[in-house]
Amino acid sequence: MFSTRKSAEKILQFYKNELRRQISKTTSVTNSDSMAPRLDQQNIKTQNEETGPKRLLKLQKYHRFLSTLTPQQMPLAARGLAVSKDQSREFMACFPDIVRDLTETGKHIDVPEASKWLAKLLQYNVPNGKKNRGLATVLAYKMLESQENLTPENIHLANIMGWCTEMFHTYQLILNDIMEGSEMRRGVPCWYRQPNVGLGGVNDASMMHSAMYSTLKRYFSNKPYYKNVMEMFNEMLLKCAIGQHLTRLMTKTDKPDLSQFTMEKYEAITKYRTSYYTFQMPVGLALLMTGVDDPETHRQAKTILLEMGEFFQIQDDFLDCFGDPAVIGKNGTDIQEGKCTWLAVVALQRATPAQRQLMEDHYGSSKPEDVQKIKDLYEELQLPHTYSVYEEATYDLLRTQIQQVTRGLPHDLFFKILDNIFRRSI
Repeated sequence: MFSTRKSAEKILQFYKNELRRQISKTTSVTNSDSMAPRLDQQNIKTQNEETGPKRLLKLQKYHRFLSTLTPQQMPLAARGLAVSKDQSREFMACFPDIVRDLTETGKHIDVPEASKWLAKLLQYNVPNGKKNRGLATVLAYKMLESQENLTPENIHLANIMGWCTEMFHTYQLILNDIMEGSEMRRGVPCWYRQPNVGLGGVNDASMMHSAMYSTLKRYFSNKPYYKNVMEMFNEMLLKCAIGQHLTRLMTKTDKPDLSQFTMEKYEAITKYRTSYYTFQMPVGLALLMTGVDDPETHRQAKTILLEMGEFFQIQDDFLDCFGDPAVIGKNGTDIQEGKCTWLAVVALQRATPAQRQLMEDHYGSSKPEDVQKIKDLYEELQLPHTYSVYEEATYDLLRTQIQQVTRGLPHDLFFKILDNIFRRSI
């Protein structure tokens, strides 16, 4: 069995490497008649005529399967995990209980102002995002657990575990916003930019971190999987810290070091900053809650989930540049911040010396004209075309991996996550 599995994984890895090799070529990737004309053809309108919805419609023509640019079915990176209204309400109903447990049960009675501050910290930061990680934890648990064990009590515990992953995520966001000097988060000013917060946000992140562990102890300390759950949270904390360190190495100065923008480094940052705790962690926690602690089962799940996490981040990079802000809910800033994105890496792989110099001169600038020059270069290098090919090939590859690599695990769970990333009916 293991030799068959290893052979399948080798074949899948070969196809993955071949896909990356094709993407890195300077010439465009050939495809079927579903591909639209090249971006650099003469009939393309001027940039002034291609703003907002018109520009989005033009990009949609690039590929009939380009789910990332379909406003009616925006993918996970833009809209959040698709769950029922009942599940969403069930999840949200647990949050006030968690806040109350942390702040109103006789704790810190000698410093009531601290409890009030913690309540404000939690309510401002935790429940207002897409809640992908928390909802994915509950979804995975319900799909992995046997029917007889899906009691109201166990489902409530799964929702609590989901909120612990959201607190973990919020802890990361508060620190990242401070380190990166971000202005806005989820449509409102970042926490550290609130009155009377500032660099005190570092201490608030520590409070969030401690609140997460207090919640885990309160609800799960008597469960047989508690030790493994705690180990997973600690492991993910280290991985996220490594990812942040890798990111900081690329932004040690005001100007990004484009020589560091390689696909290998991009994949490492993506895996440590995003894939582990966004995709592996929710499913891993659900497996532990259902009594599955076999290392091989967790390894199989991790293999496919990290692949999904990589595409999720690439999708997010693409939307940051080419998505419609009215649809995705934010204005892209990756170019202005000089981030190492998939678009930047592929552009540098394809660029001529003159085009690379243009990147050196303008990438990482917040001036609108510099940002537009980078976007024009991306289109000149046909990156929307490349992304559409990559999206379709990745979808097919992930479906194959689910069928081949996750034996012994319910395929429906992974297909459900895949469906949410691509917004497809499987």
